[in-house]
Amino acid sequence: MFNDIGPLELVTIVVLAVLVFGPDKLPKVIQDVTRTIRKIREFSESAKQDIRTELGPEFKDFEFEDLNPKTFIRKQLDNDDLGLKEIRNGFDLKKEMAEVTDAVNSRDGDASSAPSSSSPSSGGRIDMTKKPEAPGDDERPPFDADAT
Repeated sequence: MFNDIGPLELVTIVVLAVLVFGPDKLPKVIQDVTRTIRKIREFSESAKQDIRTELGPEFKDFEFEDLNPKTFIRKQLDNDDLGLKEIRNGFDLKKEMAEVTDAVNSRDGDASSAPSSSSPSSGGRIDMTKKPEAPGDDERPPFDADAT
């Protein structure tokens, strides 16, 4: 229950408890707190047992931890009935990225048929350091539908 409390934090809690309740009342307070925690645990276990009996025998192995969305999704994805492991193992991201890179870089046939505003020495790349040329009198500036 208190797995993430360090030794310094525990000492601080004990010192605060002694200061707040005093050394003579502290044992009684500790007994009351442990008794309350024990009753809450018993109540929750009996409620869980009642729910299991009401659900019927087909849900006798039902665990309430499965209601946590993270646990539920992890359990469903680890289930091999869907065949997700074969899909995950068959998908090679490096190979797919290499194919996409090759497809993007090998558009030489498409680039030669389409007019390009970049210089032929740049290999189809736009030089971002150059200022764009001002459009001529007969050319219209590009229209951006999203900007209007």
